[in-house]
Amino acid sequence: MTPLKPSFHGGLWCTEVLELLPDLVAGEVGAEERAAVEAHLRACDACARFGGRYAGLLTALAEAARQEPPAGVLERLRLRLRADLPPTR
Repeated sequence: MTPLKPSFHGGLWCTEVLELLPDLVAGEVGAEERAAVEAHLRACDACARFGGRYAGLLTALAEAARQEPPAGVLERLRLRLRADLPPTR
């Protein structure tokens, strides 16, 4: 597979868009940066595909973090951690 050639759209290179994606998905970028990233994503198919998958992954992880674990999981985890840790002095 041939590596993708970085492109410059919306005032940003692909690498810059990738660096901004976590903050963009978290809603932690300003309006100007958001507009630049969105312009790049409209023009760059590779970043748009990756960005969509990345945003979907972060959304799924955030949703999973909000859910309560099944009954007994936390207690089993505590017991396992205590069994695996060396004794303290």
